[in-house]
Amino acid sequence: MKTKYIVLLIALSILSLGSCKKALDMAPDGKITMDEIFADNEKVKAFLNSCYSNMPSKGTKYFFWSRGPVVWSDEAWDTDAEAESWIMAGRMYNGGASAADHPVETNWDAEGNGKYWPRYWSAIRNCTIFLSRIDAVTASTDKDKSRWKAEAHLLRAYYYSELLKWFGPSLPIEREPYDFAGDFSKVKREKYYDVVKFIIEDCDAALASNELEWRITTGNEGGRVNKAMAEAIKSKMILFAASPLYNEGNDYWQEAYDVNKTSLANLRAKGFELYNKVNFPQTYLSNDAYLGPDKNVHTAIYNEYFTQTMAYSGDPVDKETLYQSRDGQGNVWNIDGIGAQDGYKSGTCPSQELVDAYETIDGKPVLNLANPYLDEKHVQPNYNSENKLYDPNNPYANRDPRFYASIYYNGSKRYANWNFSESPESFENYPALMGKRARIIATYVDEPQTGIHASTRKATRTGYFERKFLHPNAGTDNNIAGANWKLFRLGEVILNFAEAAAEAGKLDEATIAVNEIRSRAGMPAIPAGLPKDQLILRVRNERRVELAMEENRYFDVRRWTLPTGDLSKTDKWVTAMEITRKPDGTFIYNRRTVRSTERKNYTNKFLWIPIPLDEANRLQAITGVQWQSNGW
Repeated sequence: MKTKYIVLLIALSILSLGSCKKALDMAPDGKITMDEIFADNEKVKAFLNSCYSNMPSKGTKYFFWSRGPVVWSDEAWDTDAEAESWIMAGRMYNGGASAADHPVETNWDAEGNGKYWPRYWSAIRNCTIFLSRIDAVTASTDKDKSRWKAEAHLLRAYYYSELLKWFGPSLPIEREPYDFAGDFSKVKREKYYDVVKFIIEDCDAALASNELEWRITTGNEGGRVNKAMAEAIKSKMILFAASPLYNEGNDYWQEAYDVNKTSLANLRAKGFELYNKVNFPQTYLSNDAYLGPDKNVHTAIYNEYFTQTMAYSGDPVDKETLYQSRDGQGNVWNIDGIGAQDGYKSGTCPSQELVDAYETIDGKPVLNLANPYLDEKHVQPNYNSENKLYDPNNPYANRDPRFYASIYYNGSKRYANWNFSESPESFENYPALMGKRARIIATYVDEPQTGIHASTRKATRTGYFERKFLHPNAGTDNNIAGANWKLFRLGEVILNFAEAAAEAGKLDEATIAVNEIRSRAGMPAIPAGLPKDQLILRVRNERRVELAMEENRYFDVRRWTLPTGDLSKTDKWVTAMEITRKPDGTFIYNRRTVRSTERKNYTNKFLWIPIPLDEANRLQAITGVQWQSNGW
């Protein structure tokens, strides 16, 4: 194959369509021509399906049952980093990532997580081919053509948005399918803002179709994209374009405010709203749920939302989810909860930094948001002088209801089937036999089942276990899989709007938006009249808490950083709560770093992931332009 064909193959991910120009006229299976495909209604639908084939499952379905960007950020630590250091988190923490062998591109899951450069470009090409031909198709009805065209526009926008999030401004804009025999020396690396505008253009094309639905209402269409997703993509990506990492010194916050205000208004007008009631009280408000002190209804609402899959209905219980993955997350309790329950692994262990972000119930931040720690390693908290409710010797009392819905901490409880009998060293739980029962989750040093440990896979690294996506009673006898992953939800759009409004100086509107989220959570309103810099800090912290462990934090801390900056203040050190149990049953709480050495994935180059080395080299060779992300 000639060099220019290789460049197209790599840079634009036409994948293995053949070694000569004839491949351009072939279907993906190489057996029939594109003309034959687009002359037959069923084959046209099948080709559209190929545009869906690289949609990621996200959630726990990164390589080897990991949460990927969640555990690569300061939100959490992955127990596999020590127990299985060759897997993604271990490599990231130890600096074992290069352009030739980066975990995201080489350790990938068949369900769409990872290997993004070739997979997403392949999907973009299929979408572009579809769009270039659909208008001429005579085998399909006008209604079908309108909806399918809208779907292809929206899918292309989604794949582009994902590439921008991961790789930064290293993308060409593909409006028309590239010809294998074309001159690829003219392929242009576009500005980030211009690619975002192209994404918005695609979203607007999808929104213009009368046939594209706002909400999918039948199960047999589950997974098809909708107009709500288009508004969510616009909302998110204009926020990225306005952020310091990508704005090239330009002020796009007014535009981000305008786009978000319109998108949010449109979603509300179509009946989308926050999930605001407990719909399954028999589960989430039962004595066995242990969701916060005194069966807190706000804790129950929040946990219920993330552990239930949205139904495809014209009037669903869940009106907040805008688009969810096409399948569930598997047995989350077995690979990403409390590892001792089944004896396998805990997976995602929330960090002390995340725990510190949850305010006390009076609405006061625990730490000084402008400077949360007095030392580089985060073991000396800079407490908020206005908070009189937080007690370092009783740190889990009186916290935001979302804390209890999201995190298992020392002294919390879980009712489930436990596959072990208790030993005398488990003071709070001994004696008890294997089986179904309530268990106190004790995370102190030397607790044999759920205590903190430096390397045991089923233990916690941080003193905490993840709860947010874990059904209250799931286990071997109650095999409830994790809910479909919520790729986009209204709560995020509201917070996108709040951030854009605050940055654009619309402080009252930003405050109202943040308080809508806080009200659903049972938290007091933030005070009116905060100065802009303080309000932005509160908005960012609200994102951290409301969107905890949903993959947003990884990208947020990056886009809030200058292109010349790094993540040393947030991601270099991650801390744990090491708890010692005294003979009288009380505890000593001691902050420490999870391990004695720093994580290596905080330097400037880790603001992006690299284009695979061979592909970046070929792009540079044929275009004469450096395409690779900084530092790689």
